[in-house]
Amino acid sequence: MCGIVGVISQSPINQLIYDSLLLLQHRGQDAAGIATVNGSTFHMYKANGMVRDVFRTRNMRSLLGNCGIGQVRYPTAGSASNAEEAQPFYVNAPFGIIFAHNGNITNCERLKDEMFRIDRRHINTSSDSEVLLNVFAHELQLSTTGFSLEPNAIFKAVSGVYRRVKGSYAIVALIAGYGLLAFRDPYGIRPLAIGKHETKQGSEWMIASESVALEGNVFKFVRDVAPGEAVFISMDGMMHTRQCAKHPSLNPCIFELVYLARPDSVLDGVPVYNARLRMGDYLAKKIKRTLPDTQIDVVMPIPDSSRPAAMQVAKKLMIEYREGFFKNRYVGRTFIMPGQAVRKRSVRQKLNAMAVEFKGRNVLIVDDSIVRGTTSQEIIQMARDAGANKVIFASAAPPVRFPNVYGIDMPTRSELVAYGRTDQEVAQIIGADALVYQDVEDMKQAVRDTNPELWNFEASCFDGHYITGDVTAEYLDKIEQIRFNLIPQQLEGNITGERNDRPQFHLNLSFE
Repeated sequence: MCGIVGVISQSPINQLIYDSLLLLQHRGQDAAGIATVNGSTFHMYKANGMVRDVFRTRNMRSLLGNCGIGQVRYPTAGSASNAEEAQPFYVNAPFGIIFAHNGNITNCERLKDEMFRIDRRHINTSSDSEVLLNVFAHELQLSTTGFSLEPNAIFKAVSGVYRRVKGSYAIVALIAGYGLLAFRDPYGIRPLAIGKHETKQGSEWMIASESVALEGNVFKFVRDVAPGEAVFISMDGMMHTRQCAKHPSLNPCIFELVYLARPDSVLDGVPVYNARLRMGDYLAKKIKRTLPDTQIDVVMPIPDSSRPAAMQVAKKLMIEYREGFFKNRYVGRTFIMPGQAVRKRSVRQKLNAMAVEFKGRNVLIVDDSIVRGTTSQEIIQMARDAGANKVIFASAAPPVRFPNVYGIDMPTRSELVAYGRTDQEVAQIIGADALVYQDVEDMKQAVRDTNPELWNFEASCFDGHYITGDVTAEYLDKIEQIRFNLIPQQLEGNITGERNDRPQFHLNLSFE
């Protein structure tokens, strides 16, 4: 899960992309990067850290031009946390391409082998995004005749990517001297939205992971990029589109709606906030069925993403809704922090339980999901330390029982608290007096209620169904082994809780 943005404008866009990345910061806190093109020259700056820490005035001044792309990075299993892995990535042939990717490639190792043996291209990092970039660059080279580049050649190259690449991918790319390209995998797993802004000088375009990035910069939401669709916007603002996949189908990641996306975004016609409200409605029904005789005094959310569901649970159960946890907004989201040690330690730094709301009460705590169980365990203990009589825990999402391989950092079975365990066993581990999970079909129906045209979902972490059809037990075992090999490095970095000196990457390239 990362946040990406691409812009074609009539004026300098360094500040615009910076502002967009701030709006997408929740999608990745590990690294950030911006690349722009000015005439025939690319300018790029990227480094580890959050957006506000990565870019300084001197960096922004060097990012010249009226079109560019940016990314906030969230590393997945098997990827290193360093500036070389940060995006955008660059290749100089053909034409010169700057590239940013949100998702995860499941056949990456096979593609790397093809790069070396057949395509004769060199991969310099462990990032699957660099592999994807080189696949596209190779296909673009094959589809191009002569020295010019036409939209038809670009779309042919994207079709070649679809034939070769498996997994999830939403892409924005700059082709030097030609324009901005965006495309989305044939299953539409990761989101990508198109926005437009009319000025006296002409049309300006923005393509971003979430609609909130468009609206926050006064771009009018036009539509989502369709699964398997490629969108090319020339330097003069002309848009060209084509369906490049043979059998596209929309299967958006439902975990985006449960947790990852901002509540004020709209993904594939689904207002995220409304979907979370409906999840609360269905969760309340489940609580009524499973705990009919349990005395509950108050309902409390874990701020912020579970608040809509908790409000609806309280309303449907006709129980008082209270805010018992105060959130320190200057600590990052614990789910996407690398390393279990940092994640566990930061829970109490991020949340504080107010004793006046807990003392002597039977408390129903609602969270958006339970993944590893570390955060839930700490929160329940905080509630007891604050004087709660009983703590009932409810998850607006079903049990996470399966690894996710499409760009969310929950790839190993041993890290999932619900894997191989009953709900009662999970309740005992996290220390709850009772535990209620959302049902899988109720979660899906909650989303369909907000957009009846949306029927299928990528929900593999809940239902174990991997829609790309290439995920095997052997593949999952290999992913887990890669992750276990990285654990010593992560633990070493977490001893002090600090990073080493932040590496940086600055690029200026001319194509004249």
